[in-house]
Amino acid sequence: MRISEARRAARALAAALCICSASASTAGGDAAPAAPTPQASAPKPAVTTDCAATLVARVQARYDRIRDLEARFTQRTASALSPSGDVSTGRVTLAKPGRMRWSYETPEPSLVVSDGATLWIYDPAAREAQKLAVGENFMSGAAFQFLLGSGRIAELFSAHADGCTGARARLTLVPKAEATYQQLELEIDSASGEAHSTAVLDLFGNRTDVAFTEVRYDRGPDPSVFRFTPEPGVRVLELAPTAN
Repeated sequence: MRISEARRAARALAAALCICSASASTAGGDAAPAAPTPQASAPKPAVTTDCAATLVARVQARYDRIRDLEARFTQRTASALSPSGDVSTGRVTLAKPGRMRWSYETPEPSLVVSDGATLWIYDPAAREAQKLAVGENFMSGAAFQFLLGSGRIAELFSAHADGCTGARARLTLVPKAEATYQQLELEIDSASGEAHSTAVLDLFGNRTDVAFTEVRYDRGPDPSVFRFTPEPGVRVLELAPTAN
């Protein structure tokens, strides 16, 4: 079965979130493509500069204060198999601790949703849902964990900053410990620390960029937003975490 654009986009997002280390435990699922040989790790910044440290502190303070956010997003994913990249758009809702809902609208509807206990990836066109049980610390070590109220950026990453004197700056964050990605990039408002876009470069050279617009904070989404119940007839594939 050909992997649909919807499922490919959702999997790319899961990879960017570093929650993609899973394998189908139900027979009959699509076979995962063979993993390419990891590329050499990106050079790590030896020292976090004063400018970068200041910006990191602003980002941390910004997202420590908020409880949840809603936004429109545009996701661009490029890989060795698709160097021109795929573009998807939709709406996202994030809430602490560790809850999220990514609703894809174009080019095809799909859904990535988690209540912090269970992660679902749903492809309506294929009538298939992938389900993964996750613990309360499932975002630990993940690229976007600070957006969901987990992790201290300065403790987890070495940081480099470009554009320290402008209205916007770009932070490159390289994980200090082993991770499933090479680096995380943030385009931020220099004054407030708000992230306008994020990018994750994984160990295989795949890049996932997510830009946010129409961002609204602390709207208090209903808990049902982060739950998913498959409709009758939807095939459910149980996923199990694999060892790193």
